[in-house]
Amino acid sequence: MRKSWLKPALLSLSLAMLIQPLACAGAAPTPDNAGIERRVDGLLAKLSLEQKLQLIGGKDNFYTIAQPTIGLPPLKMSDGPYGVRVFGKSTAYAAGIGLAATWDPALAERVGEAMGRDARARGVHFILGPGVNMYRSPLNGRNMEYFGEDPLLSGSTAVGLIDGIQSQGVVATVKHYAANNSEYDRRHVDSLIDERTLHEIYLPAFEMAVRQGHVGAVMSSYNLLNHDYTSESQLLLTDILKQQWGFDGLLMSDWGAVHDGAKAFKAGLDLEMPNAELMNAGLIAARLKDGTLTQAELDDKVRRILRTAVRFGFLDREQTVSSLPPDSAENDKVALQNALESLTLLKNEHQVLPLDARAIKTIAVIGPDADPAIAGAGGSSHVDTFHAQSILDGIRHLLGDKVTVLYTRGLPAPMDVFKQGQFTGPHGETGLRKDVFANDGFAGTPATSIDAHVDQWKSELWTSPAKQRKSMRWSGRFTPVRDGKYLFLTAAASEDTYTLYVDGKPAIEQPHREGQAPRYATLALHANQPVTIRLDYKPDVDYSRMGFGVVAVDDMISADARKMAKQADAAIVAVGFDPASESEAFDRSYDLPWGQDALIEAVAAANPKTVVTVTSGGGYASHRWLDQVPALLQTWYPGQEGGTAIAQVLFGQHSPEGKLPISFERDIADNPAHAGYEPKSFTFGQPFDVAYQEGVFLGYRWYTSHPEQTQPLFAFGHGLSYSTFAFAHLSVSKPDAQDNVSVSFDLTNTGKVDAADVAQLYVGDPSAKAARPARELKAYQKVRLAPGKTQHVTLKLDRRAFAYYDVASHGWKVDPGMFKLYVGDASDDTPLTAELSLAP
Repeated sequence: MRKSWLKPALLSLSLAMLIQPLACAGAAPTPDNAGIERRVDGLLAKLSLEQKLQLIGGKDNFYTIAQPTIGLPPLKMSDGPYGVRVFGKSTAYAAGIGLAATWDPALAERVGEAMGRDARARGVHFILGPGVNMYRSPLNGRNMEYFGEDPLLSGSTAVGLIDGIQSQGVVATVKHYAANNSEYDRRHVDSLIDERTLHEIYLPAFEMAVRQGHVGAVMSSYNLLNHDYTSESQLLLTDILKQQWGFDGLLMSDWGAVHDGAKAFKAGLDLEMPNAELMNAGLIAARLKDGTLTQAELDDKVRRILRTAVRFGFLDREQTVSSLPPDSAENDKVALQNALESLTLLKNEHQVLPLDARAIKTIAVIGPDADPAIAGAGGSSHVDTFHAQSILDGIRHLLGDKVTVLYTRGLPAPMDVFKQGQFTGPHGETGLRKDVFANDGFAGTPATSIDAHVDQWKSELWTSPAKQRKSMRWSGRFTPVRDGKYLFLTAAASEDTYTLYVDGKPAIEQPHREGQAPRYATLALHANQPVTIRLDYKPDVDYSRMGFGVVAVDDMISADARKMAKQADAAIVAVGFDPASESEAFDRSYDLPWGQDALIEAVAAANPKTVVTVTSGGGYASHRWLDQVPALLQTWYPGQEGGTAIAQVLFGQHSPEGKLPISFERDIADNPAHAGYEPKSFTFGQPFDVAYQEGVFLGYRWYTSHPEQTQPLFAFGHGLSYSTFAFAHLSVSKPDAQDNVSVSFDLTNTGKVDAADVAQLYVGDPSAKAARPARELKAYQKVRLAPGKTQHVTLKLDRRAFAYYDVASHGWKVDPGMFKLYVGDASDDTPLTAELSLAP
């Protein structure tokens, strides 16, 4: 049933370490054959109705239900967008956005193989990844799990990862199907997407995963799509996935994503996770009896579960391979290569980088992301590692005793701020008055006490709600000791809500959300003029996890940071997000976390040779400081070996080779999706509409089509190297009878070091009857070259590369006429161009 689709030349020539996979007997899935279906028929015939109904619901959060009578074990699942995370410590690889930044599907396959070995070492049958939702806005808290803004780059990266995972006898699960592109209320957002945009932008990566990657499982998403929950969408689950694409594997729900069990069953969902709460045995049995649902529909679901188990050998061998070490040195090497290729150098004025260790006596490493290591972000993608190298670790280990390495965090930790601020209660007592009410409405007579500080913060997610609700109020005064700006910092967790009032006016509000990050406000205050404080807090649990503190902005930056930066020969400022500020279940801010802009400015003012590294899953505001620093290295979330990789790039042991899988806007308002990304108002827990008004003009498709508009700060595909490259001698073959075309050119390393570049081929269709983007990525190839060397590159295009989705015919259409071809190494840097005519 599977058909080949657009498959451009994507074989990477990356000089990666040769990782020999450890032996896993009978690991790879068995190719489809009649024998598999006969065996599935035989197993199905032995199951009772009760057993069949048991199989379509999960158990114990990450398992399917065993059927010993047919030899089917409980199938074990683990979150795994970039590491096997559920069952203890494991290897943490670079986040999905970082893997996409490598533009290297062959590396993605090696990462997948390593993840598959990690899974087999733990007896895991299903890895719940990769995620291929599109990067629409930098605010999406889950961007770091995904592969950027382009469907081809996302799909080809996913195919590589899937091939690697499944080669080890582990099922990959592509998710979240589909159009789950925000986190601020992901379970209730209704993504309104027109048919053409859906098929051109938001479905192709899933299609590639199915048709090219032969992915074993698909997971639905939480959101609605055009008024239907995706777990209950006949269009998505059956019409497109199972019928058009021929998917014959297992289709599961995201955890708790089903709202109507009978509708989900009818639409084509095979397995409700983590248990059969709504698609349960009682309901389905009753609907089978009254004819609303059919036995054939149930049997198809059970067949898919059994087919997957047979295809991957789960009935014929133990899934746990005891000879595979859970903490694998071989997989550590893969994680390091992954990190090295992902690091993306965005700015390098005056060739500040690479740093020369021979010319440096002292280097300052400053910032909250310098130490400890931040391997990944928050939520279900977070992996607890056996060991992880921080940026500070990496630099110290690389330099040894040859260079003095100075370190300071530069900013106080949140808990340090929560212990600051001299407060007085309503009656002059030291501290804030705390009133605890036995309800969530601040009603009745409270239990009263005094808190010197509100420092109970815990960064928690997905906690059990309290049976007996409470509300808490802190009140008093804060008196500044001098004129100036003061930072008011607050933090709670999960579904807690609060409002901070300063002099009776709301200063910070945390609305009801599934998750949250610390919030702050900066206010100008006058010495010895107290302001009144009232903090109203409604915890979702039966205890306080609230944090609140005040600190003078001038006091935020430690004196050590300025002193170290001034005396050092170079300074590294490591800033960005972390699991508490960028995570599944909530959207993040566009601004860097509190105090970090000021820290960069302070260090840059003290040391002209300041290099900034940023940990994030996407774009962020940099206008306050970017002009003041000569170099900016985007590190994404680099995994457990990130510190080692960053040090090697900073000091020239490895030339940076990451390329942006997204467009970095100058301002959030420049993002083409921004005006329609968040609703003006909505009630948490109630469905609300978000119109994808930018249509097919997402990311670089918008910018290249609207050159008169503000262009991105850093374009899609951009990434600097320590070498230089030149493109030349473009030639384009005549289309054959099927409109297949070969595009050839020379790529030369014109610099002085070994380095890699990514040749990118974009297609434009100015004569199309439909409005199309000026440029669309249709093929690419990563090339590694020694200085002075040239490689002749050939990229292939088929008819689909020239097509757009035609709504009238509900299919792909090519308008005959003149097409434009652009070749280069960024969407805004294509020195080679050609025209190509396609006949009717």
